[in-house]
Amino acid sequence: MASGFERRTLLTAAVGTGLAMTSCASRTPAGGLGAGARSSLSGKQYEISYGDQRVVVTELGAGLLSYRVGATELLDTFGPRDYPTGSSYGQLLVPWPNRIDRGTYVFDGVTQELPWSEPQAQNAIHGLTRWVNWFPVEQSDSRLVMGLTTHAQPGYPFVLKLRQTYELGRYGLTVTNSVENLGSTRVPYGMGQHPYFTLGTELIDDIVLTLPARTHFLTNDRSIPKTPPVTVQNTPYDFRSPRPVGDTVMDTGFAGLSRDRNGLAWVHMTSPVSRVRISVWLDKSCDYLQVYTGDTLPVVERRRKGLAIEPYTCASNAFNNGLGLRILGPGKRSEARWGVRSSMG
Repeated sequence: MASGFERRTLLTAAVGTGLAMTSCASRTPAGGLGAGARSSLSGKQYEISYGDQRVVVTELGAGLLSYRVGATELLDTFGPRDYPTGSSYGQLLVPWPNRIDRGTYVFDGVTQELPWSEPQAQNAIHGLTRWVNWFPVEQSDSRLVMGLTTHAQPGYPFVLKLRQTYELGRYGLTVTNSVENLGSTRVPYGMGQHPYFTLGTELIDDIVLTLPARTHFLTNDRSIPKTPPVTVQNTPYDFRSPRPVGDTVMDTGFAGLSRDRNGLAWVHMTSPVSRVRISVWLDKSCDYLQVYTGDTLPVVERRRKGLAIEPYTCASNAFNNGLGLRILGPGKRSEARWGVRSSMG
């Protein structure tokens, strides 16, 4: 019998070749939606629009490929015939965002072992649906709903009905993730998304950033957060008042988000050398935030070209530390929303 390490290595290899999820996730219906769909390495691409706004979503992972306002692209992203590679451009991160320490967690008294999708650090990273074909449930001119049902697999023996909605309107883009537990046991769940934003500047150093976070997470050498989070005061990660990113390096989780009277937390991006302004909002379901300056991207030329602002419903390693982790009973549902507003000065 193979050892635990050998079994995990084999599972990791299966995920890397796309074999592991193929047998446990629903496939795109024959034909799908014909109108507005194009083929690429990321599968069919679905376009919605409202006024001068335009969004493109991929069949692969229900990811956010493009968000344009007029001729201005707001995302640092991949090409229309490419795919997001290991840099996670625009990807949806479910049923957990970021990392699970060594892919191992205990839930309801049972130890679960996930494949190492980050094998060099021996972690499971960014969930299970990034490399799976989602299908369009409904589409109108300005609204798209992508769907997926995941079934039990090693390390995550649960059944989820997932819906990812992208909607454009007068106030920009709204993204809604909803999940329903179709199984007969409780389910651990978290959501995140990984868009990189650009103001059209050469590098993100010129961006003036405002983050509504009072605390941040320190991490170990395998990027696993230490708890509890610590104050941002007197650290390079205090952006509660707007200031330039400059040479600050971040792959940093934030918590303690300040919110407006409507319960929204806001991240603002401006630049003295750009007329573009971007604001990302998170609803009350998104209590955590990851910010990544792209300094370790595998393609050197892409580093610090875009700033990843990642809304999270839970902290990294939440299956172990419990921070923000959602527990869904049989038949229970959960939703989370975030969105983008922009202006051209």
